[in-house]
Amino acid sequence: MTNDLDTVFDDSWGEDHRSGMVAVVGRPNVGKSTLINRIIGEKIAIVSPKPQTTRKRQLGIYTTDAAQIIFIDTPGLHAPQHKLGEVMVKDAEASLRDADVILVVMDVSKLPSDGERIVSERIAALRGDTPVIVVLNKSDLLEESTRSAYIVASADLFPYARTHLVSATEGTNVEGLITHLIESLPLGPRYYPRDQISEANNRFLAGETVREKIMILTEQEIPHAVAVDVESYQEREDGTHYVSAVIYVERDSQKGIVIGKGGEMIKRIGSEARADLQRATGARVYLDLRVKVLKDWRKDDKLMTRLGYRPPKDEE
Repeated sequence: MTNDLDTVFDDSWGEDHRSGMVAVVGRPNVGKSTLINRIIGEKIAIVSPKPQTTRKRQLGIYTTDAAQIIFIDTPGLHAPQHKLGEVMVKDAEASLRDADVILVVMDVSKLPSDGERIVSERIAALRGDTPVIVVLNKSDLLEESTRSAYIVASADLFPYARTHLVSATEGTNVEGLITHLIESLPLGPRYYPRDQISEANNRFLAGETVREKIMILTEQEIPHAVAVDVESYQEREDGTHYVSAVIYVERDSQKGIVIGKGGEMIKRIGSEARADLQRATGARVYLDLRVKVLKDWRKDDKLMTRLGYRPPKDEE
């Protein structure tokens, strides 16, 4: 007779199965989200050429017969300029304390700056006994004349860690990195079903997709002054997904840029976001976007909380 619990718990992983949390950390715009998307095989985290694209810790799940890697894609470590920036840094640092493995991503196509040195110091201070693996990303952008010097300069910041030279965009050497990650995880069970690749729901996906398009399509200060609040996400009986969202900016001038002349920009944002959401959900999506001003929301604890960002707490 089959126990009802057998339909809930999957214990098929075996005694040698490995699993755990991997915190993906580094400076903004070094390719952390691109790397996770490459490993998972599907788009989990939003990507844009603008720094500080990731604002909240996101979860990507990679499962094989032998292991399950649970990735935390953190906001980049940086010097915060406002309360939202403080939240992002606090989230990134919290992920280091929670992780079974710390995966540091660096842009090896550039010489390390003071920012990279600050990251290395923070990780050294917070890692304890947690294994650290360093990814030297963007190897496809290295020039032969500076290749060796740039690799050595980046690796020297983490003398205690093993490094992997990869290109997340092209997939170069990513398989070797995955093998090393699995070997570094503790023995443990499968925490999520084999086919689950993220904890994000459709509402979260919709908001992040709209924000990604704004980041890609707008310039100057606009991307970082934007928050997207999905007020309604309905899966209707005819199979259509109806999404109603408000794009918040901090000033009237930013609202005008997001809307664009004759509404051209907001139409383009909606069109490109809708296309991505239809590919992700396999459903026809109706996307209703509005733009509102919420003055200086990144500096106001109450407004940040309203938009889903946890205000930073003072250190005890």
